[in-house]
Amino acid sequence: MIKKKISRTIRISKYVIYKETLIDFKEHFWSFIGAFFGIGLIAFMQSLFLPKLENTFLVGSFGASSVLIYGAIESPLSQPRNLIGGHLISAIIGVTVFKLFPDTIWVTAPLAVSLSIVFMQFTKTLHPPGGATALIAVIGTEKIKSLGYMYVFSPVLTGTLILFIVALVFNNTTAHRSYPTNSFIKRFLKRKNLNSL
Repeated sequence: MIKKKISRTIRISKYVIYKETLIDFKEHFWSFIGAFFGIGLIAFMQSLFLPKLENTFLVGSFGASSVLIYGAIESPLSQPRNLIGGHLISAIIGVTVFKLFPDTIWVTAPLAVSLSIVFMQFTKTLHPPGGATALIAVIGTEKIKSLGYMYVFSPVLTGTLILFIVALVFNNTTAHRSYPTNSFIKRFLKRKNLNSL
C-alpha cells in the first residue's frame, strides 16, 4: 500500500516536472510577437509625437504588464479588468499621493505602492505592474510629475489600451491561445445574464 502511494507520487511528480519544463516553441513565439508589437507600437507612437529625450509615453510598468498579458495569458492577473483597472487605479493613487506630499519621498513612495495594492485588492483588479505605475507617478522624471492627473490618461490609459488591443489580436491568432481566458468570459457572461433577469 505504501509502496503504491510512493510510486504514484513519483509518477505524478515526474509528470508535473515534465509539463513545467516542457518547451513550447509556438507559445514562446506568440509571446515574443505580442510583446514586440505591443511595446513597439507604444515606442513608435512616442518617437512620432514626443521629443526623443522625453520618455513620457513609454513607462517601465508596461514591460511587466507585457510579461503577464503575452506570456502568462491564463493568469487571473493578466485579464483585461486587472490590466486596465490595476493601472488606472494605481496611476490615480500615485498622482494623488504625490500631490498631497510632494517633497517627502520616504512617505510618498511606500504610500503610493501600498495604497495601490489595497485598492486593487478591494476592486478585484490586482495587477502587479500597477504598483510600479503608482511608484513612477511619485519618483518619475519632472516631466511625468508635471503631468499631474493627465498621467492617468497619457501615458497610462493610452498605453494600457494599446497593450490590450495587441493582446486581443496576437493572443487569439492561433487556436491554442485564448485571451481573455474562457473562465473570465464565462464569469462576465454569467454576471450579464444574472443582471438581465
